[in-house]
Amino acid sequence: MFRHQGKSRTLKHNIHLATVLSFVAGLVNVTGFLSFKQLTTNVTGHFALFVNDVSNFEFWKGTIYFLYIFSFLLGSFTSAFLLEKFNETKKMNVFALPTIIESLILISIATLSHFTGLLHPNTIICLLLFSMGLQNSYVTKISNAVVRTTHLTGLFTDLGIELSQLLFPKTTLQRASIKATIKLRIYIICFFFLGGLAGGFFFSRLDLGLNTLLIGAAVLLMSLFYDDLRFWLLASKRKHRKT
Repeated sequence: MFRHQGKSRTLKHNIHLATVLSFVAGLVNVTGFLSFKQLTTNVTGHFALFVNDVSNFEFWKGTIYFLYIFSFLLGSFTSAFLLEKFNETKKMNVFALPTIIESLILISIATLSHFTGLLHPNTIICLLLFSMGLQNSYVTKISNAVVRTTHLTGLFTDLGIELSQLLFPKTTLQRASIKATIKLRIYIICFFFLGGLAGGFFFSRLDLGLNTLLIGAAVLLMSLFYDDLRFWLLASKRKHRKT
C-alpha cells in the first residue's frame, strides 16, 4: 500500500491507500469543524476569506487565514522534503516518517487538549492543516498524483468528466481504464464520507471532543504496521523459496 511506487502500483494498491487516508481526512475535517467552525483539511475557503479581508484593507484580520494557508503549504513542503531526503539514502519505506509525524500531531493535539482546553484554537487549526498538507503531499507522491484524499472538489470534477466519457463510443478502448479510475474516486468519496460520519459520531454522540483525533492516528499507525508486516512476510516467503 505504502511501499509500491511507479509502475509497480496497481488499482488495488491505490484503493487500499485511498480508503485509509480519505477516512482519516474525513474524520479530521469534521472534528476540526465541530471544534472550531473552521475547515482543517483544505485551504480553498481560507483563501477566499483571506482575499476578502485584504480587499477590504483589513490586513491584520486576514493574517490568520494566511497562516492557515501557509501551514498547509509547509506541511506539503515538509513531507516532500523528507521523501526526497530519505530516497537519497535508499531507505525501504520512505513514507513511514511523514505518516508517523502526522499521527504524532493528531495524538499531541488530543493529549494537550486535556491540559490547555481550547485556549489556542488557531494553533490547533494550523497543526491540523499542517498534518493534512503532509498527508496530501505523500499520498500524491506514492500514487503519482492519482490519489487525493484531503478535499473533494477536484474529485467530483474528475468524476463528472469521466462519467461523461463513458457515454461516447470513441472511448470504448479506454473504457476499462476509465471505469477503474471512477471506481477509485468513488472509494475516496465514500470513505471521506464515512470518516466524517465516524468523526461526528465520536465527537458529538460519545462526547470525545478532540480525542476523536486519536482514532485517526490509530488508523494511520495500524495501516503502517500492517503494511510493514505484510512486506516482511512476503520478503521472508521469497527468501525461503530461494533457499
